[in-house]
Amino acid sequence: MEFMNRGTGRPQQTVSPAPTSVSSESNNHKKRLSDIKGMRVVSIVLLFSVTVLVIALVLYLVFWRNTSEKDYVAKDNMQAIFLNGGQVYFGKILGMNDKYIRVGGIFYLRVNQTVQPKQEGGQQAAPNDISLVKLGCELHRPDNEMLINRDQVIFWENLKKEDGENTIPGAVKKYNEKYPNGQECQDVAQPTTTGDNTKDTSTITP
Repeated sequence: MEFMNRGTGRPQQTVSPAPTSVSSESNNHKKRLSDIKGMRVVSIVLLFSVTVLVIALVLYLVFWRNTSEKDYVAKDNMQAIFLNGGQVYFGKILGMNDKYIRVGGIFYLRVNQTVQPKQEGGQQAAPNDISLVKLGCELHRPDNEMLINRDQVIFWENLKKEDGENTIPGAVKKYNEKYPNGQECQDVAQPTTTGDNTKDTSTITP
């Protein structure tokens, strides 16, 4: 009995857990900080990229998408409009949309071909005489403005400002200087006839 009491009277020893390594906790903490910093860098890069894309999209919508064909029209210059049938009109484009082009101050080229008799009999064609004509004094008396269907237009282009008489802009300038108030059709629409040749004084040769 005494032996048993002695045995049971011993204080029981408890096993304490092994202390955690301080250096291991420090390494884990540093790793977590490194991961957080890496995520922040990635977030900043993504945010910057998205911002650049948004700015580029806004600039595209403002400056590029809003630019229409009419913005390329040089308002102080004449334009040449080339049609499917080969006709070319020279004037100033006053407006346009997806259906038509509105043109004013119109001139066009007229080819006057005369026929001359051959020396041995018969007839032969003389070289073509190309004249620049202002729209408005034709038989049906059109207004000097035209709406051209877009599906008839091959292309159009701006003309340079030139004073040379052998150029379309130069010939038009000469015409406007000669007739600053416009020309009356009765002064120019009556053709003068000499023999087989007909000359229309409403034309000006560039």
